[in-house]
Amino acid sequence: MVELNDVQVAAGRIHGLVRRTPSLRVEPDALVAGRAVTLKLDLLQPTGSFKVRGAASLLTAPDLGRSDATTAVVAASGGNFGLAVAWAAARLGREATVFVPATTPADKLAHFARLGADVEVVPGFYAEALAAAEAYRDATGARWAHAYDQAEVVAGQGTAALELLTDHPELTTLVVACGGGGLLAGTVAAAGGRRVVAVETPGTATLHAARRAGHPVDVEVGGLAASSLGARRIGAHAWAVQDRVEQVVLVADDDVREAQRRLWAATRLVAEPGGAVALAAVLGGAVPLGPHDQIGVLVCGANTDPGTIPV
Repeated sequence: MVELNDVQVAAGRIHGLVRRTPSLRVEPDALVAGRAVTLKLDLLQPTGSFKVRGAASLLTAPDLGRSDATTAVVAASGGNFGLAVAWAAARLGREATVFVPATTPADKLAHFARLGADVEVVPGFYAEALAAAEAYRDATGARWAHAYDQAEVVAGQGTAALELLTDHPELTTLVVACGGGGLLAGTVAAAGGRRVVAVETPGTATLHAARRAGHPVDVEVGGLAASSLGARRIGAHAWAVQDRVEQVVLVADDDVREAQRRLWAATRLVAEPGGAVALAAVLGGAVPLGPHDQIGVLVCGANTDPGTIPV
């Protein structure tokens, strides 16, 4: 289980390699009637998502400094983590191979060529890309990079919440999207006991399904946010901290589209569907808030065609 100290150590490793993104306190009524909302803008990372934090944390881990450590890294990704691995590998002098599902949007695929990574497109969703990447790892001995279920990755993802709470220690509630759960697990570690709410869509409801079954189970992946939240099963790290997640909220695809629209209208920021999922829960009133609650929302990705945002 990743804890606060692990996140703090990861923050030291990646300092100066990834961006310390700003937070934005949006005034009352601009997004939520009568209430200010603080947004952590990790959609402003170099590759457009928080995933660079986990990739940089992994690729700067102490064991990679051994003389016998391979310089090659392999990952499976719906797009954002693959871009993050390619970006971090390029800056650290490593070779990267990324397996992506055929559902990956074209705008994400276009970025890989500029980062110098080898990309293999696999029919299906994230689970199929993961299986292909694991086979490649076993055949080549490349360093494994898991998109959401590796301690170094989880600790790196948690640095987003760590920064947010450093800037805004008054926050009482953190709302975060959940796919495989790496960002969620890292956020729980960084939260210091604050209330954490996870948000999913019906087509990416890994934690919701696991809680209902009493253990992690496979889900049928689909819908608007599948390209970034489309894990088939909740990760072990997220499941290990699920009792520290107060609530798991499901939001419909139409609510996510509305969150994208309202974020653009209020801030002129473009979020991809997965990046707007947490905000959708707040805007739709799915997160119960008391009069003194101070809410922070992780806006975690921007890799989408701006022309798809309803205005």
